[in-house]
Amino acid sequence: MRPTTLLFDLDGTLTDPRPGTVACIRHAVEGLGRPCPEDDVLATFIGPPLRGTFAALLGTSEREPIEAAMTLYRERFGVTGLFENRVYDGIPEMLVEVRPRAAAVFVATSKPTVYAERIVRHFDLDQHFARVYGAELDASLDDKATLVARLLAKESVAPGGAVMIGDRAADVRAAHANGLRAIGVLWGYGSERELREAGADVLCAEPRALAACLGF
Repeated sequence: MRPTTLLFDLDGTLTDPRPGTVACIRHAVEGLGRPCPEDDVLATFIGPPLRGTFAALLGTSEREPIEAAMTLYRERFGVTGLFENRVYDGIPEMLVEVRPRAAAVFVATSKPTVYAERIVRHFDLDQHFARVYGAELDASLDDKATLVARLLAKESVAPGGAVMIGDRAADVRAAHANGLRAIGVLWGYGSERELREAGADVLCAEPRALAACLGF
């Protein structure tokens, strides 16, 4: 397998956002006067779009409380939470190894672009990526398959020449919906079972093994 273009998820794949994400979810839920689960439970929500997370935690599908939670989340995240984060060990070295062998490398994340770009720059990862593609604050592109489709169209990337790399089932499903192969990484927040059941084409145990998983 020799993909020409690589699409990397952000949370749980390039960086571990647990401290900031968990604290901001708690800030939002408790700010609405609702009971909030323990941190380990909140961490299971890392990766998928936040509106779905708040729908589950608040037990509602109504727009008003979900958007109120989003406002509270961003109140803390935009100032503090996005930097309560760390790059996984081995990620910079892996990117140095694989980037020259690919035609292009992108970030494709469900996190809003305005935050994702700041995180990538803050941790000096922007040198490895042609562009960061993320969701919009108004919930457009929350669906990852739609986000990936937009990336492929805007960059004129043929699906057969690209691969999605991520830690959650949503990454695998988004890849397959667009005709891409999917590599599931095991150092993030999706379990091996989750990734296998989603149909990941390859599982990668650690960053230093990614080049081999790509066939480089």
